[in-house]
Amino acid sequence: MPDIAVGKGLHADASAIIGYRSSRAGPAGLVLGADAVIRSGTVIYLGSRIGARFQAGHNVVIREECEIGDDVSVWSNSVIDYGCRIGDRVKIHSNCYLAQFSEIADDAFLAPGVTIANDLYPGQASSAAVMSGPLIGAGAQIGVNVTILPFVRIGAGCLIGAGAVVVRDVPDGTVAYGNPATVRGEVRGLRAIEDRVDAVAMSVSRYRLAAGVPRGSAAGMGQR
Repeated sequence: MPDIAVGKGLHADASAIIGYRSSRAGPAGLVLGADAVIRSGTVIYLGSRIGARFQAGHNVVIREECEIGDDVSVWSNSVIDYGCRIGDRVKIHSNCYLAQFSEIADDAFLAPGVTIANDLYPGQASSAAVMSGPLIGAGAQIGVNVTILPFVRIGAGCLIGAGAVVVRDVPDGTVAYGNPATVRGEVRGLRAIEDRVDAVAMSVSRYRLAAGVPRGSAAGMGQR
């Protein structure tokens, strides 16, 4: 029988599967830290190590050979493929895909729909031999529906705007957006959010862009 070590305080819905066996050869054990919350439809494979206070939304898949730190959340319909490394306090929102051999450092945030690739020339054996996802630096914020290509390094504290396609490295502390993503400035130079929006009365959409703020200038993040 596989060695499954689950910390105290686990809350797992009845349809969640903890300890699914992969068809790949690999580690048979699983470590899941204390106070995890695993919602319905989620599958966590054998062969990974997951820290304390992990939270999974509905229909999440965590494959084998992953290392996941403390206080990480992965929301509904997201997939963490095998061989990934995720630091502490990382938030991965809904409908994200992390390809094999991707790394996300502490405190990073992925908005809904982020897609990470790891194979530059799909179908070529030589490309498969060096398959590698990107590295996303500590505290980086990745906007909704961003695509990140293989081998890319996104620096610490970066802000990647919604819909960007990141094809090359992005330096620490910079803002990049577009297709291909281009560095447009520094995070420390961003206009304060209070100066960019006006309140809207009688609507659940509580704010709108302030008059005079060009819509194309916003490096939108998406849902938190």
